[in-house]
Amino acid sequence: MVKKFIKEAVSRSAESDDDRRKLASMTDPTNPAAQSPDGSGPSDATILNFALNLEYLEAEFYLRATTGQGLPDEMTTGTGTRGEVTGGGMVNFSNSVVRKFAREIASDERQHVAFLRSALGEHAVSRPAISLDTSFTAAAIAAGLIKSGEMFDPYANDLNFLFAAFLFEDVGVSAFKGAAPLLSNKTYLDAAAGLLATEAYHAGIVRSALYNEGMIDDAVFAGVQKLSDARNSLDGPVDDDQGIGSNTEANLIPTDANGIAYGRSAQSVLNIVYLNASPANSGGFYPSGVNGDIAMSGGSAA
Repeated sequence: MVKKFIKEAVSRSAESDDDRRKLASMTDPTNPAAQSPDGSGPSDATILNFALNLEYLEAEFYLRATTGQGLPDEMTTGTGTRGEVTGGGMVNFSNSVVRKFAREIASDERQHVAFLRSALGEHAVSRPAISLDTSFTAAAIAAGLIKSGEMFDPYANDLNFLFAAFLFEDVGVSAFKGAAPLLSNKTYLDAAAGLLATEAYHAGIVRSALYNEGMIDDAVFAGVQKLSDARNSLDGPVDDDQGIGSNTEANLIPTDANGIAYGRSAQSVLNIVYLNASPANSGGFYPSGVNGDIAMSGGSAA
């Protein structure tokens, strides 16, 4: 029932060809409905394209881990420069539960790409160049997960895969939470709420799986905390990123004092995926940057 509800929430605004045409027309930059109410902020189309860049990354990561292949070419074209994906490979999962939920997440992420591309129509950005090899090593070294000169392969085993998934999933949740208030169209807001809910389920699954691993090997808790601290060091001065707790107390749901999930600005999200605390327009998982109008990250005070 939960899975059915989430899928319906994601697709509610595009249930028919007519709905998809309406969504595509509303993302046309010449259509007032696609623009921010006062013209000062990013348009809804710009925000959705930013989200599409993130979904490309997640889809490529999970699809390659579970199938050995990424998105088909016809799902990667669009405006801007289309890039290739480096790295990635099928994980030889030892835990059947991890393998099964990884496959489900991969399917969801592919559907997210398809949904956003359908909503944006001819205005959808193409998949940018994506790094799934050296970027993970750089992130792991920065976090202190491995030493300089060592390599981190997110596809080597179940635990490495979960560490890598953790690096992405909380960022996706906070990105949609931060973007939702910027959307001016109720239809888009409804779709974004569905996407946010799905990403939150994904993050919860990954955090829970890592917690189970931590109960077997206490070092996992320290590893997750290092990755969380690394994200914190990149996205600005506010310490709002959280690990998964310890073997005596769980922290599976990262929230504020009111039990509400944190949000991040697009610029702070880019700081993390570019692996750079300073203003930048490329780096990390996007060696040539993302496509679209939101491509510059913030600074250390973002």
